[in-house]
Amino acid sequence: MTLAANDLTCQELVELVTEYLEGSLPAEARIEFDEHLAMCDGCANYLDQMRRTIEIAGKLTEASISPQAQESLLGAFRGWKSRPQP
Repeated sequence: MTLAANDLTCQELVELVTEYLEGSLPAEARIEFDEHLAMCDGCANYLDQMRRTIEIAGKLTEASISPQAQESLLGAFRGWKSRPQP
């Protein structure tokens, strides 16, 4: 993807955030991403939230979740793939 920094929209940044965090974004696109972050507080905050979410989620273990919470989560995801997508 080759975009001028001022052409990178917030939506495009959101779509690229996983590659950015994984370090798999090509160098030119990473520069454009960083330039967008420098001028967009909303996207900078979004990136920070994603980093914190990944950090916190990485600390979860099965033992750290109560049986009630486990059952609630399993219930929420049962049949997820079979639900119609909007």
